[in-house]
Amino acid sequence: MSGASDQGVSRAMDIEAQAASWLRHRDFWEWTDEEQAKLDAWLNEALAHRVAFWRLNAALARTERLAALRASEPEEKSAARGSIGPIVMRTVAAFAIVAVLGAVCMSYYQNSLEETYATPVGGREVITLGDGSRVELNTDTVLRVRTNRRAAELVRGEAFFQIRHDAAHPFAVTVGNHRVTDLGTEFLIRDEPNRMEVALLQGRARIDPAGDGAFAHSTILAPGDVAVATADKMSVTRKSVQHLVSELGWRSGVLVFKYTTLADAAAEFNRYNRKKLVIADSASARLTIVGTFPVDDVAAFTDVAQDILRLRVVNRGDEIVISR
Repeated sequence: MSGASDQGVSRAMDIEAQAASWLRHRDFWEWTDEEQAKLDAWLNEALAHRVAFWRLNAALARTERLAALRASEPEEKSAARGSIGPIVMRTVAAFAIVAVLGAVCMSYYQNSLEETYATPVGGREVITLGDGSRVELNTDTVLRVRTNRRAAELVRGEAFFQIRHDAAHPFAVTVGNHRVTDLGTEFLIRDEPNRMEVALLQGRARIDPAGDGAFAHSTILAPGDVAVATADKMSVTRKSVQHLVSELGWRSGVLVFKYTTLADAAAEFNRYNRKKLVIADSASARLTIVGTFPVDDVAAFTDVAQDILRLRVVNRGDEIVISR
């Protein structure tokens, strides 16, 4: 992924440099019909050529207009400088081309320092970062990593972080209005609409507000702590290490249920499969289930619902409806 990204950035910068070269040639050297034909041919080669040329040309035009506005000096001063005015304007324009090209290149450079990783529904991926830290992405997850510093953003989904601790440069993960900072840690983050859950398995982690509307205080988690945060509040509960390990069953491709309600178990399965389970009535939803299932084996789950719980299972297109 990094190689393809670097090639794309290099290509874009080459195009910007060529566009700037055409503008310098056109505005400062003798311009002929033959050269105009060559420029037209280059512009017609690709849309990216035209976009780069138009953007730099527009920036040059804006600079020339600003320079022209300064011509409101008294006439005697203007006349005295009349011979050098065009030269000054063209020099300013030349610097504008260089400045705009530099800004564009810097923008591409900054973007190239960010890597985006994504998994599809039912997918998983393990990422090894430059410092040796590991991140495991669960189903339907998007993570952005800043490669020039120890920082990431969990855009959506669920990820398990095994961070190589560096007290001088702590690793931080932003999730919506919250920020989770590593203090020597293995932790799980699950991002859902209006809700974030952080479970700490090892070490310590700190949760801070990271935007407007977030809760106002910081919290340090110890092993076994599970924090559930919304935009304006947070609660922390304790769970056994065994329970937390069970919640990480997806790392091995399984879901572990221990007296889990049928409604919650179905919701978990639905995260990994496009064919959705629907629990049709509240009585069935409250029933509990115990077992370990492959994340993509919906049939095994419905077999238990039908054979063990004696429920009715009906396939309806993209849904499997379970009811009494």
